[in-house]
Amino acid sequence: MDSKSHPHWMQPTQARPRVVILGAPERQRVQSELKRLRPSIAQHAEIVAEDLAFEYCFEDGEQDLVIVLGGDGSILQAARQMGRNQTPVLGINCGRLGFLADLSPDDFLETWPKLVAGAFEIVEHLMLKTTLIKNGVVAAEQLALNEAAVLGGPPYQILDIDLFADGHLATRYRCDGLIVATPVGSTAQNLSAGGPILRRHLQAIVLSPISPHTLTYRPLVDSADTRLELTVNEPNESTSIVVDGRVLGKLEPGDRVKIERADQTFQMLCIRGRDDYRVLREKLGWGGSVLSNR
Repeated sequence: MDSKSHPHWMQPTQARPRVVILGAPERQRVQSELKRLRPSIAQHAEIVAEDLAFEYCFEDGEQDLVIVLGGDGSILQAARQMGRNQTPVLGINCGRLGFLADLSPDDFLETWPKLVAGAFEIVEHLMLKTTLIKNGVVAAEQLALNEAAVLGGPPYQILDIDLFADGHLATRYRCDGLIVATPVGSTAQNLSAGGPILRRHLQAIVLSPISPHTLTYRPLVDSADTRLELTVNEPNESTSIVVDGRVLGKLEPGDRVKIERADQTFQMLCIRGRDDYRVLREKLGWGGSVLSNR
């Protein structure tokens, strides 16, 4: 393991990590699992805060690790809450599918002492900075872990979306919407729209039109360093730019949406024995003959 990948508690001057616990609000299972897991967490770490309302402020930087109890939606909320102060995350799945939060509470109890002792790596995932510009002024800005998407909305007329890449016109999409997804987000809305799955460590993005007018508009994989700009010539009444499932703002004629690699990355603890293909087999039910000893 690269020593640069280790958080602060791996340094000799600090033996116990400082942990913030986040959890989905008003979820009975989250509350019950937190009650069960808290003694084990406290045995090996200093609990700085417990936040079941997603209100904790990360600006002070007093934490080494964020433990998130919930599903993938809770992971997205945690990334949004941390903003510019991204901190390594360990997800415990108290939801349904759990692509990101794929560690069960029982697995956590078994592996937590090993994790504190350093049996992990920190994997950095690409994030996108999405900026909405109105009349030449930045109106809103948000980091995206999954995707930024232009969605049509009622009255559900087909959209003309101009795509610029690194300042040059690439194409005009005629479609119901356009998704710009990270590798982490490639198994979310992008997959439902027919886009490809990207391995999560890739430095790439995928552009997937929603219900394109012609079959020549296919999903496109591009470098994460490509600077994108989107404009909608005649948006519908509720056409919006949506970031990780939340509306960043409605689009009006003349508005521009800039999407580019963020300076921040989303950092997750990677546990040995868990990889992207295993997740695809277990979560998406990939078939095939997999030998039990592999």
